[in-house]
Amino acid sequence: MASALLELKDMEVAFTIGKRAYPALQQISFKVEEKETVGIVGESGCGKSLTSLSVMGLLPETAAMTKGGIILNGQPMEPASSEGWSTVRGKQVSMIFQNPMSALNPLMPVGKQIAEMAMTHLSVSKQEAKRLAMEMMAKVGLSRVERLYDDYPHQLSGGMMQRIMIAMALICSPKLLIADEPTTALDVTIQGQILDLLRDMNRSIGTAILFISHDLGVIREVCDRVIVMYAGYIVEDAPVAEILDHPKHPYTVGLLQSLPSADKRGRPLYTIPGRVPSITDRGPGCPFAGRCPSATDLCESVTPELSQVAAGHQVRCHLYANGGRVI
Repeated sequence: MASALLELKDMEVAFTIGKRAYPALQQISFKVEEKETVGIVGESGCGKSLTSLSVMGLLPETAAMTKGGIILNGQPMEPASSEGWSTVRGKQVSMIFQNPMSALNPLMPVGKQIAEMAMTHLSVSKQEAKRLAMEMMAKVGLSRVERLYDDYPHQLSGGMMQRIMIAMALICSPKLLIADEPTTALDVTIQGQILDLLRDMNRSIGTAILFISHDLGVIREVCDRVIVMYAGYIVEDAPVAEILDHPKHPYTVGLLQSLPSADKRGRPLYTIPGRVPSITDRGPGCPFAGRCPSATDLCESVTPELSQVAAGHQVRCHLYANGGRVI
C-alpha cells in the first residue's frame, strides 16, 4: 500500500516562555492522501495555524517540535534542518496565507513575484517564468494578465490579491497546498469564488489541500474529511458528511449548533460558554472540561485518548472510550 502524501506522527510542539516550555500541540497524528482535501477547524488559539506552520517548517523562533515527526511524500523531515525544508517548500508543498496584503511584497509587481517562484524552483529562464506566471494568473481567473503582471499589490482588490497568492502557490504544481483561512478577509461573494477556485484546482491539477478554518460551514463546502482541534489536541476526525450528521465530541456539537441556518432565523445563535485556555493555563484532564456540559470528575483529571467510534471516525472524549459510553 502506498504511503500517505503527508503524515504527522504523534507530533508535539512547545513554546519556550522564560525558562519553561509550554506544550501548544500535543499528540497530533493524521494523514493526508494524494488529491484529498482535509479540513482543520477550531476556534482561534486551538492550534490550527501552528499545525500548518509545522508542516511548512516555519515554526516561530520560540517554538520547537519536542516529539514525533513529519513525513512528506515518504521523506522524514528533520525539524532543525532548514536545508531540508528549503528543498520541498514551494515545490512539493506550498501555502496560502490568511492575509495576502502582508504576505505579498509591496515593492514588487505581483506578476514578477509569481515568476520569481518559477525561476527559484523550476530553474527556468526569465522569459519562460513570465509566460508561466501569466498562464497561471489566467488559470486562477484573473483577466487582462498582461497589464496585471506589472501591477503592485496596493492596486489590487482583496479577492485579486488572494488569487495572486493562489497562483504563486500553484506555479510549481506542488503535491500539497496548505490554505490557512484563505477567505476570512473576503466578502461572501468573493469567498465563494475562491472556494470554487480551490475545488477546481484540486480536480484539475490533483493537488491535495490542507484547509485551515474556524468555520465548519466553509469546511463542508470543500473538504473530504474534517479534523476538529481544541487547545492543541485533535478532538475529532471523520469524513465531512459523518461529522456534520453524527458529531460526537461536545465541542464539535457546540460548533455545529453555533452555525446560522434558516430554521434559527429570529433567534439568538448558540455560543459555547467560556474561551480556549492559553498554553500557560492548561492543566491535566480533558482540555474542554471547563466548557463542557457533560464533564465529570474523570474529565478534570484524565486526558482522554482518541477512540474509534465508526469507520474512519475518531473522538477524544471519555463519553466514547473504546467506542462506547463509559460515563
